[in-house]
Amino acid sequence: MLNRVSKAIPVVAAAALLGWAACNTHRVHTDSGKNASGRKMAPDFALKDVDGRTVHLSDYRGKVVVLDFWATWCGPCRLEIPWFTQFEQQKKNRGFAVLGVSMDDDGWPVVKPFLKDLKVNYRVMLGDDHTADMYGGIEALPTTFIIDRDGRIAATHVGLAGKEEFEDAIENLLASGGSGAAPITSSPSPVAPTHGL
Repeated sequence: MLNRVSKAIPVVAAAALLGWAACNTHRVHTDSGKNASGRKMAPDFALKDVDGRTVHLSDYRGKVVVLDFWATWCGPCRLEIPWFTQFEQQKKNRGFAVLGVSMDDDGWPVVKPFLKDLKVNYRVMLGDDHTADMYGGIEALPTTFIIDRDGRIAATHVGLAGKEEFEDAIENLLASGGSGAAPITSSPSPVAPTHGL
């Protein structure tokens, strides 16, 4: 029995490490070299929020939006969500919104308590494969899109990004207005430690 347990430990450790690595890489794509009209339109979706109401991304046209694909089991997601909660609180009256898309297979039974524990103050919907495919296939979590006021994708972050990186991109878009807006710039930041999450 002890021999089986000792053989299982490396397998479990390797699986945990792979899961952490899948959530912890960071790649960023920006359309900083393009003017706002040259950016790709963010696909519209219709997803149900925690209250059962349908949310369309197009409802947020005219606002700068952080669209975050995440899951309750993703450690880096747990690090970013408090930042997004803070941004929502501080910037919502300036034409800004955060939208969260949970990719949890177990749905609301695991997501609702998680949202309550983290005191999430922005709209969260349950995602599905169709929505993930609309956004090019979500290959890692978190994957976060920063969308300008015209509904165009200004930046895509795959993996954990720095709080300041998000805040700088958001502030640049808020300051630049809508069509013809000045492009944002962004550079990869070091991956933040997960502190055992």
